[in-house]
Amino acid sequence: MQSWRRRKSLWLALSASWLLLVLLGGFSLLRLALPPRPRPGASQGWPRWLDAELLQSFSQAGELPEDAASPPQAPHGGSCNWGACFDTSKCRGDGLKVFVYPASGPISETHHRILASIEGSRFHTFSPAGACLLLLLSLDAQTGECSSMPLQWNRGRNHLVLRLHPAPCPKTFQLGQAMVAEASPTVDSFRPGFDVALPFLPEAHPLRGGAPGQLQQHSPQPGIALLALEEERGGWRTADTGSSACPWDAHCEQDPGSRQTQRRETLPNATFCLISGHRPEAASRFLQALQAGCIPVLLSPRWELPFSEVIDWTKAAIVADERLPLQVLAALQEMSPARVLALRQQTQFLWDAYFSSVEKVIHTTLEVIQDRIFGTSAHPSLLWNSPPGALLALSTFSISPQDFPFYHLQQGSRPEGRFSALIWVGPPGQPPLKLIQAVAGSQHCAQILVLWSNERPLPSSWPETAMPLTVIDGHRKVSDRFFPYSTIRTDAILSLDAHSSLSTSEVDFAFVVWQSFPERMVGFLTSSHFWDEAHGGWGYTAERTNEFSMVLTTAAFYHRYYHTLFTHSLPKVLRTLADEAPTCVDVLMNFLVAAVTKLPPIKVPYSKQRQEAAPLASGGPGPRPKPQAPAPDCVNQIAAAFGHMPLLSSRLRLDPVLFKDPVSVQRKKYRSLEKP
Repeated sequence: MQSWRRRKSLWLALSASWLLLVLLGGFSLLRLALPPRPRPGASQGWPRWLDAELLQSFSQAGELPEDAASPPQAPHGGSCNWGACFDTSKCRGDGLKVFVYPASGPISETHHRILASIEGSRFHTFSPAGACLLLLLSLDAQTGECSSMPLQWNRGRNHLVLRLHPAPCPKTFQLGQAMVAEASPTVDSFRPGFDVALPFLPEAHPLRGGAPGQLQQHSPQPGIALLALEEERGGWRTADTGSSACPWDAHCEQDPGSRQTQRRETLPNATFCLISGHRPEAASRFLQALQAGCIPVLLSPRWELPFSEVIDWTKAAIVADERLPLQVLAALQEMSPARVLALRQQTQFLWDAYFSSVEKVIHTTLEVIQDRIFGTSAHPSLLWNSPPGALLALSTFSISPQDFPFYHLQQGSRPEGRFSALIWVGPPGQPPLKLIQAVAGSQHCAQILVLWSNERPLPSSWPETAMPLTVIDGHRKVSDRFFPYSTIRTDAILSLDAHSSLSTSEVDFAFVVWQSFPERMVGFLTSSHFWDEAHGGWGYTAERTNEFSMVLTTAAFYHRYYHTLFTHSLPKVLRTLADEAPTCVDVLMNFLVAAVTKLPPIKVPYSKQRQEAAPLASGGPGPRPKPQAPAPDCVNQIAAAFGHMPLLSSRLRLDPVLFKDPVSVQRKKYRSLEKP
């Protein structure tokens, strides 16, 4: 009996020892497999740690000890937040109006152009008394000057200190209640919801327009490296490693082997870009990855992602723990092609919408502040994180995605089935009676508006129509035709000139086409742009060719939102150009729509006989033998103002089914399209 008790005691002791060994050893292994828990109070704008579904096979969250605590840095302005340190009552009425302090000393050309871009925006005001926000732009390091405290500082209340580059000067005054918009702020000093995190911009970053994204193919190609790693002295090196290799130094003992290649490139040519989160200068590589369509993989970053308050970075970037190199590499290799495609597409959209130029970065900063003034509903997340982006989806027009022409597919909706005809009557001012009757015969027409823009008095009588006919007294400017008149009640606008000649069937079919493409312009007469090597600039032709890039707005369908963009988004200098050179107005409107949609217009059939007898032309009276072309300088001036050439060429024309087919006319829906 005692022998049995001794054996039982020995068995229990061995079992307890074995269990303790397993627990201690197992826990020490699991400690290496997990990212740390998020710090309390950290910003909510970060991408999630490498997709949870990809790390389920490694361990569960929360099992690692916290990182070693670093001494906290006092945030700018102490406990300032939006409610305590910003007076929104000054923004009532006109919304966000920004006054820019003039520089106290010499400024660089870059500084001068930045100020010009702010002054050309819809936010700017020359009166500090009427401003909602007072902006102090830190001087460039090139000038060797430091910003001084403005006279109207008022402890920094309703002020924004803008630093596009790391501050070259020590702080010469207390920021107080001022907001700070600076490049790549640390997470310890950044005040979420009050400060604005900017991207780390290189000195040579373009002021306007900017280079397009460099992604040629969204899906990984054979022979393209999986990873690109940043180099301390600039450039990137690519690595196409196996699952047993370590892509970055000093974190694993395995030999990378012969698969790793060393090749320095300005922009990375890989699927994923590994970016260190410890060095602030590494943040400059973030924009390079976005432009190249290389998915950023941020390794334990210590800096705030740019515009994280509004941009959902989970759709474009990945945050990973630098202590888990093998797990991170395995997770990247297991990522599905569909997920890779979605991430790469989003990098290209974000680069083009918010980061490709200094002007876009500045305007995005002001839009973020304006959203705070109007509340979180000013720009829903869909508008910030879907093309064309919040800079081109103005909250002054609407805060509902369904009211814009870009989101019908995501919302599962269609534009309404009615349109408004807007007929511009310039000199000599003859009432377009025949045109009114043709448009009024359309089953889709909801109202007709006549914009009277000439010196003659308004006619006393107009033809009777089944729908409302409204006459608007214009301001004798060509740009009046693209003003957002409150009397326009429909989404679709049929823009017409008094000299236009259309049949009811042509109008009906063009509107049906527009309903399928509400974000694009649908027109009848076309023109093209081309690069003129001899003169080193852009040229324009109205000759009928196999390609076109513009439609004349003297007879075209488009969404009424483009009137709001034309009036409130385009620089004033471009609208003035259209008024001084009326033949430029078609080019300007086509530039605007192409820049927003990244798509060409659509051509629909137009009677050859009417086209030759009385072509659609703007800028003058009576029929012409052919449309009057704008001067080449017009095209080049607009392209220079946009910073790039947004127009795209197309060879597509949409015709009705059975159009010109050898079948009975009675079987065709739009019979009059083929009549002489």
